[in-house]
Amino acid sequence: MERAQEPATAGGGNGLTARPEDTGAALELLVHGVGGTTPGKMLDDPRTVRITGDDTAAVFRRAQDLDAEARPDDRRGGPVPEAYVWCNLTSGNGARALWLLLLPFMVANLAHWMRPAAPGRTRTVRLYGLLVRLAGLTLTVLMVAAACEVALDLAAWQCAGVGPCARRHSWLGFLSPAVSGGGWWSEPGRRLAVAALVPIALTTLLWYLSHRTWSAYESQKPLDRAPEPDAETGPTSLGRPGFWYGRRLVARLRAAHTAAGLLTVATAVLVPAARFDHRPGGPAALDTLGRLLAVALLAWAAATVAVVCRRGRSEDRLDQELDKHLVRRLPLGALLLLGFALLYAGWSRPDWHSSGRLPGDTAFAGLALAQGLLVVALGVVAYLLHRTAPDPRAAMHGLGGPAVALLACALGGVISGGVAQRVADWLDGTGVALDGPPVLLTWQASVIPPLLLVLLALAARLARRTSRFARAERGRVEREHRGEPEDTARTRRIARARAMAALTDRAPLIVGVLCAATLLLGAGALVGAQVTDRPPGEAARRAYDVVRGAAETSQALGSWLVGLGFILFVTWGRRAYKDASARRTIGILWDVGTFWPRAAHPFAPPCYAERAVPDLTWRMDTWTRRTGGRLVLSGHSQGSVLAAAAAWQLPPAARGRVALLTYGSPLERLYGRWFPAQFGPAALASLHREVACWRNLYRLTDPIGGPIRLPGDCGPAVDHTPLDDPLAYGRTPEHPLPAPLLGHSDYQADPVFAEERARLLARLRPDLPGPRHVDGEAQGSSGRSSA
Repeated sequence: MERAQEPATAGGGNGLTARPEDTGAALELLVHGVGGTTPGKMLDDPRTVRITGDDTAAVFRRAQDLDAEARPDDRRGGPVPEAYVWCNLTSGNGARALWLLLLPFMVANLAHWMRPAAPGRTRTVRLYGLLVRLAGLTLTVLMVAAACEVALDLAAWQCAGVGPCARRHSWLGFLSPAVSGGGWWSEPGRRLAVAALVPIALTTLLWYLSHRTWSAYESQKPLDRAPEPDAETGPTSLGRPGFWYGRRLVARLRAAHTAAGLLTVATAVLVPAARFDHRPGGPAALDTLGRLLAVALLAWAAATVAVVCRRGRSEDRLDQELDKHLVRRLPLGALLLLGFALLYAGWSRPDWHSSGRLPGDTAFAGLALAQGLLVVALGVVAYLLHRTAPDPRAAMHGLGGPAVALLACALGGVISGGVAQRVADWLDGTGVALDGPPVLLTWQASVIPPLLLVLLALAARLARRTSRFARAERGRVEREHRGEPEDTARTRRIARARAMAALTDRAPLIVGVLCAATLLLGAGALVGAQVTDRPPGEAARRAYDVVRGAAETSQALGSWLVGLGFILFVTWGRRAYKDASARRTIGILWDVGTFWPRAAHPFAPPCYAERAVPDLTWRMDTWTRRTGGRLVLSGHSQGSVLAAAAAWQLPPAARGRVALLTYGSPLERLYGRWFPAQFGPAALASLHREVACWRNLYRLTDPIGGPIRLPGDCGPAVDHTPLDDPLAYGRTPEHPLPAPLLGHSDYQADPVFAEERARLLARLRPDLPGPRHVDGEAQGSSGRSSA
């Protein structure tokens, strides 16, 4: 994004010199979509000036429009364009590459907001949120446990305990009894204590990323206003004053998840030493101390779970309390217990020698079972909520949230297993047969090839259906351009673009098949690992040749695929750290995944809307109060979602004098289907009633944007008929060269855009009185007109 100097003009903090009683002012506030852009491109002028904001997000104007409110006649009825540029919220400096570590947490957080709409089912809604938060907690424990597996089990316990492996990896020499000659650090407990620094560092990094982004995002206060009378029972909670202010919940969850991570490390260090002390003839004092520490860890873990189970969010007001004692004491208590566990494990035990692997199989199996049960319970709750008020457009009949929660758990398992498998292969490069990671992780990697086969079969089916749909679309394209010179190749391109765009509507089928296969294969992997206690290839050694060959191939291919995925993951993160364009690509993923507040997982990437929505709300409210003018809020793609959320946050009087223009909008096609509790039909219909007027533009070739589909007469009032794409089928005087297929981009290039914007401005009452200031508050007509 190009930089611009702050203007040095009089007339207020935003640099404008508008007259308070100027009723002829008109403003178009542009909000860009995913991927970002520059203010020069948005305003079609390289000379732009930042009028308010900072380097992260700001509002820009063309230099010539700086004092446009003072010269309304110069615009001749046209609006003054302003551009709100927010792309740096998701693709800023190189540190954003670290957000790739948070991908499973982001997906889990999405599941929280994907619940079905269920008016009047408050307790069931709270149970849904509780189950998602618990699933998120298991993800944190899983990721820290994977770090423990790599550092404590594979490196410190197995490799350092075997001479040839420790000699190959000289950095482990001081931990190896064979290499160091029985040095002080070579006792098993002390090796574990040193290796514990790795998962402690991971937990600290997760805490740091969450705290750093919390200070920059959640600390931004929205417009302070009284809740509306029907806010509690309204069709959406996006209009509640505290919706975009999640400081208290994020702080509380961050403390709980940090404590859970530290307790996981403490348990991984304590259990091997306690098992050794508990053997017959073991030291009684250490055995007693180990039992007391185990009880203390269990009690603190119960307190951590209780904090997660507390009621989630307070949205009816700006909840500015922070639970300071809890936020500080919970992780500090866990850190203190971890210190005691490290001292206990490091106590001298001359007869203790490492062999085999640490007891990680039970831990990973327990986590997998707990996640599976939570997902199943979440599915039951989501089904009950969906039955309350069935929405035929809701994705997967309201089961989108449980499906996405399952994908988050599967993603966490793949990352954990991939890291453990790659480190084990690297450490075992000497040919020394280490026991390797837990058997369950090998089984989980082995189910990846069958899962890919299922997806390939589904892809083949979708390809056939898309091909048939494209052939059917050719006839429609020919009928739409009857009388024009026939161009078979162009007709096919248009039909193919429409068919490919329609694949977006198949996303529920893809996610449903993927989740069903993942659940069944994951359950099979868990049962196979627990029953056989051997990798798939060894477990099938006495089976038929076909079964044995399939098991061995799946195990080898799964290990290779996990390793490849891990390498690509690291490579992509390294490239994103150095390359701004790659960082923008990652930013597109975050644009969609981090729109929602962190209500289920505090280590998810930060919610950029908690900065963007207040920015837009403050700008619209202050401008309309000061000028009494007409305002068109113009949002493209993800910008239309931000625009709708900002409109809901406006006071009713300001909301009624704002017109909404959306284009290429996923409001219904994606958000309405996948997040029905917030963007369902009732919510979008209420937004149509509350703003002055609303118009939506879309194309059949757009894979993201679509119609709003409001019921009854509201639908045609909002949705324009599909725009032509391309603008001209053949060569015309206006388009002497072939017009391109625009798809999701360049909506403003269509003449319909300017026409609809002009109609919106005309429907806003041009004779709005200027605001009357009483005790510092503007009073006046809302300027509503029927839409």
